[in-house]
Amino acid sequence: MISALQDIYSVLWPDLRFLRRNWPKTLLISLISPLLYLVAFGYGLGNGFYIDGYNYLTFVIPGIIALTVMTSSFNGAGMKLHVDRLFYKCFDECLMSPLGLFSIVIGKTLVGVVRGLISALPLIVVALVFSPLFSINPLFVIVLAVSLFTFSALGVLIALWAKSHSDINTFSSLVVLPMTFLSGTFFSLNQLPEALKVVLYILPLTHSSLCLRAAALGESFPWPSFLALSGFGVAFILGCFVMLKRASV
Repeated sequence: MISALQDIYSVLWPDLRFLRRNWPKTLLISLISPLLYLVAFGYGLGNGFYIDGYNYLTFVIPGIIALTVMTSSFNGAGMKLHVDRLFYKCFDECLMSPLGLFSIVIGKTLVGVVRGLISALPLIVVALVFSPLFSINPLFVIVLAVSLFTFSALGVLIALWAKSHSDINTFSSLVVLPMTFLSGTFFSLNQLPEALKVVLYILPLTHSSLCLRAAALGESFPWPSFLALSGFGVAFILGCFVMLKRASV
């Protein structure tokens, strides 16, 4: 067990050093989009628009946190690994090292978890200041951790799958971008037809948004969505093992 933790840390350590040197720039870049969403949607509609019994600012903040977790952890894990694998070719050193596949997958996934957490924490502070109903509790922390891990694992999976730089952009355009606007981050799923709801429940960000919002606002917690989100995380990790095993053959 201790040996596995040491191997995971050895995979994570170079990226931690990079973050220590570049954390202000990393934080600034990752916060631009969510802050724009918060100003445009939250403050633009928050004063005179109510949804599910909350003013729009209160409703939308947990969704923006979920969105930030997705984009920051996905890009933090996926883009770094993608560049290392296809451009610098330094990921081959991990494959040739005595490190186990478990340590490599978990170590690379934790890179995205750390980056996503760096981006999410300032937004949580903003939520606590500007949204009186927003609260932090153990359930919120658990959902946040599972969301970070799930989307970071997705980033690692896509980085291992991509054969060229355009593959990452294609996936982002066809999957990540639609999730941004169609997963209940900016609107309530209760307003949608049942047939469309079924489609949106296929998206992991939908479950992350529902769980974070319920935990933060003290609503009835959607345990099926939490199980679905956890299931996505497990599926993405297993996919990483499959892709990595193929690459190491």
